[in-house]
Amino acid sequence: MSNHHAGKHVECQVCHHSFPLNHTMPLGLVRPVVLEEMELDHSGVNQEGYICLRDLNEYRSRYMQHALEAEKGELNDLEKEVVTSLREQEDLSQNLNNEFAGKRTLGEQVSDHIAEVGGSWSFILTFGVLLVCWIAVNSAWIIANPFDPYPFILLNLALSCLAAIQAPVIMMSQKRQENKDRLQAEHDYRINLKTELEVRHIHAKLDLLLTHQWERLLTIQQLQTDLIKEIADKKQS
Repeated sequence: MSNHHAGKHVECQVCHHSFPLNHTMPLGLVRPVVLEEMELDHSGVNQEGYICLRDLNEYRSRYMQHALEAEKGELNDLEKEVVTSLREQEDLSQNLNNEFAGKRTLGEQVSDHIAEVGGSWSFILTFGVLLVCWIAVNSAWIIANPFDPYPFILLNLALSCLAAIQAPVIMMSQKRQENKDRLQAEHDYRINLKTELEVRHIHAKLDLLLTHQWERLLTIQQLQTDLIKEIADKKQS
């Protein structure tokens, strides 16, 4: 039976050369992906014909090469999308300190400066020294006619006026700081949301890539199985 098949010759649909039947394969048994690769060069191939093993291996190798190139191309596209997304995120990021400081009015700048000075140790120490000097100068045992004798009514008035002015100024500065914190929180939320969407997008791309990769690996494995089966059949014959 094997000698009969060996003596029969058929024409290859690709190279159109005549080969023994046992050196060819029916096109109906060739994988569809390999047939698609073959039809790129030879359209209208007779599906009932035969193909020689040399051309079959050539198109199998070509499909594997194109599959790997397509896989590498998808990785490059994914990297480009990630780089583009990161660049957009960089545009989204901004320094709120500079932007917030540029919109301050003169009164707001003064209030921020007063709040900054009033909440420092320098102000506390300086104010403490002034109080001690005031009390010492206006004590009866230092000068004969103090301008603000005990109980230091003028000092109490000055302190009351200072507290009355400083309190709303500090409150204005705190309100501005609250607005700044709110804008910072909204900015952080937008960045975190964009990052989360980018991560989901990357996961979807990776899932699609793994699916394509698995299909290609499965097809390549099937092609390798066909080659092993052909080699085993040749050894048995």
